[in-house]
Amino acid sequence: MRKIIIIVFIGIALLFNSCSADFLEKYNPTQLDEGNFFLTEDQFEQALNGVYGQLQGYIGSQWPFTEYISDNTTVHFNISDRGQGPSLEAIEYFQIVPGTGNISSLYNNIYSSLGNINNTLKKLSDSGIDDDVRANFEGQLKFFRAFYYFELVRFFGDVIIVTEPINSPEEAYTFSRSPASEVYDLIEGDLNFAISSLPDPGSISSSEIGRISKGAALSLLGKVYLTKKQYGDAVSTLNQVLNMGYSLMPNYADVFDPENKNNAESILEIQYQADSDLGEWSGFIYNFYPRESYGAVINYSGANGGGWNIPTLDLINFYEEGDLRKVVSLSEGYTNTDGVWVPVPFITKYFHEDSYTVRGRLGNNWPVIRYADVLLMLAEAINEQSGPEDAYRFLNPLRERAALAPLDNLDKESFREAVLRERRIELAFENHRWFDLKRTMSPSELSTFLNEHGAHERENPTTSRGPVPFSPGDYIFEPYEVLFPIPHAQILINENLTQNEGYN
Repeated sequence: MRKIIIIVFIGIALLFNSCSADFLEKYNPTQLDEGNFFLTEDQFEQALNGVYGQLQGYIGSQWPFTEYISDNTTVHFNISDRGQGPSLEAIEYFQIVPGTGNISSLYNNIYSSLGNINNTLKKLSDSGIDDDVRANFEGQLKFFRAFYYFELVRFFGDVIIVTEPINSPEEAYTFSRSPASEVYDLIEGDLNFAISSLPDPGSISSSEIGRISKGAALSLLGKVYLTKKQYGDAVSTLNQVLNMGYSLMPNYADVFDPENKNNAESILEIQYQADSDLGEWSGFIYNFYPRESYGAVINYSGANGGGWNIPTLDLINFYEEGDLRKVVSLSEGYTNTDGVWVPVPFITKYFHEDSYTVRGRLGNNWPVIRYADVLLMLAEAINEQSGPEDAYRFLNPLRERAALAPLDNLDKESFREAVLRERRIELAFENHRWFDLKRTMSPSELSTFLNEHGAHERENPTTSRGPVPFSPGDYIFEPYEVLFPIPHAQILINENLTQNEGYN
């Protein structure tokens, strides 16, 4: 059985095409390089697998920009080891500047992935492989390109559009930022192509489970329309997903159990292998465990956690009484090796100790799009379009699964608040919260909201800071910060780039 998660160990990640004399174009047939690699169907599949492999790393490190920056999670402050603390804490405390290292990494990682995608698309267009196979590969690649540009435009606003391989560094420095509207045009075009060329989820073979399907492309396009407040388009697009065989898992805990990977609720999840010798395991959960737990949380004597992405008291108190999702998603603390209760919360949604045998090599997949997300998007779009009357049927099944009473008799505004509340709880720690807040609030409303959250966190921190006080600028959010800054290094090397408003 071929696994799509195996990363290719050859040079497919070329951002620049080489120019050379004729004698340099005579390739050694015993050595793989760009000139004699993109020739066969198997080679293109390996290149495509490399794109899937890059998504592993991206999703596993996305939490600072989607959960951490929001009211969902915070830091278990480390007094003695600052490490990358200042860069990550700049995100948590709303102290981001153009020189913040993690923002630069986010920007560079996305464009690195786009470079590989564009290069493979170009080679694919010039190939002689079977037309149906080529269309399928192109659909998957264009889904990924749309996914990454959707990330870019929501994080940074106007961004550079690149759809062809770049032939030289000098060419790379001629690009300027395109308006967000043009970025969305590219996203929609790529997703519509993916929808037309990708298979229904039910026709994907067992050996190809985890591949992008038409259901994933429709779901992402529906989210694009919802973000743009094109509610009618969102409803018509997401309605198509309802008839593709997806369904809610009976129990919320079953969604995240490694024994149920790629289950009926899964539309797109990032694939990981426990105990893999090829680096395919998912170790991100270790970043989320409390510091100084020394084996009391992780089942290894002396094993410590990173203390990042800690659930906030605000989120913990946000759960309704009796909500079954709470115990699945988080723990409010742990008993240390001396038998003392330590009130430092941590995420439990992705940790299953029986899913691996080699220390540190977990097998949890990461959900990117779930059927629950689609139902909540439909509920939101229908309510915005025509009120809540026909939207309850998409919202209430999630509440009933969580052992909560169904909602009824809400006006449009109350239902809007109920959907956002439900999204926060149902999709907690799945990289949705920041985008949900940005999508449903104006910059000034989001600024007020986050400043209120910050004031509460300063007054009653989720975890102790010891003798270290907050800095005066911590948790002060300005409306312009709804967009991240273009990294300072990019501005320096490309005089055509402009900075987002508000950043120096």
